[in-house]
Amino acid sequence: MTRFSTRARSSRRLMVWFGFWACLVILGLGLGLWQWERAADKRDLLARFESAPRLVAPESAPPGGARITVTGEYLQDETLFLDNRIHGERLGVAALTPLRGEDGRLWLVERGFMPMGPSRETPRVSTPTGQVTLQGRWQMAGESAPLFGPNREGKRLQRIDLGAWDMPGGFAHDGWLHLETGKGHLTSWWRPNVLPPSRHIGYAVQWWGLAITALVVMVVGARRWRRDGPEPSPETKETRR
Repeated sequence: MTRFSTRARSSRRLMVWFGFWACLVILGLGLGLWQWERAADKRDLLARFESAPRLVAPESAPPGGARITVTGEYLQDETLFLDNRIHGERLGVAALTPLRGEDGRLWLVERGFMPMGPSRETPRVSTPTGQVTLQGRWQMAGESAPLFGPNREGKRLQRIDLGAWDMPGGFAHDGWLHLETGKGHLTSWWRPNVLPPSRHIGYAVQWWGLAITALVVMVVGARRWRRDGPEPSPETKETRR
C-alpha cells in the first residue's frame, strides 16, 4: 500500500512537471508564430507604403501612405501642437495646422517637429500666409494609445484627434498629412511604423529558442526522474531492513 502511494505521488509530480514545461513550450511556439506573422504584416505595410499612389487633393479618402499634394491657405490661428514628441533625443512638439484648400475643403497638416525641451510654455510657430502648395504622406486616423486625462491642455494635444478642432463642415477626410515639402515645413520626424520586420523576426527566434530550451529541460528532467525513481519512504526503508 505504501509502495503504491509513493508511486502515485511520483506520477502526479511527473504529470505536474510535464504540464509546466509543456505550457512553456506551447507559449514559446505561439508567441514566436505571432511575431513571425507581425513581421510579414510589416513587410506588406512597407510594400504598400512604397507603392502608394500620388494624388492631388483627392475627392475620396486616400489610402495610408499616399503621396498627397494640396494647395490652399494655412489657418494660422487654428494651430495646435502634438505634445511629448521625441526626435534625435530631443523633446518637443509637432505643429498641427489646418489648411483650407482651393475648393474650400479642410486638411489637417502635421508640419513637423519643434524642440521645446521640458518647458511647458505655449509653443509658438511661424506660419506662412497666402497660397501654398504642400506635398506629404497621408496617415489615416485609426486606433490610438489610451489617454490618461484630458486630450487637450491649452494648445497642446496628447494625441491627434480631429474633434479637437471645431471646424464647420469638418475635415476633407478622416486623417492628416505629414508634410514633407512646401512652405511651413519644419523637421520631419514621423515614420510609418516603429519596429522594422527584422525586429519581429528576432523576437520570434527568441521565443522559439525558449520553446526548444523548455522542451529539452522537460525531456531530460523526466528521464532523470524515471531513472532515479522516487525517494523510498521511511516505512519502506524500515521494511527492507
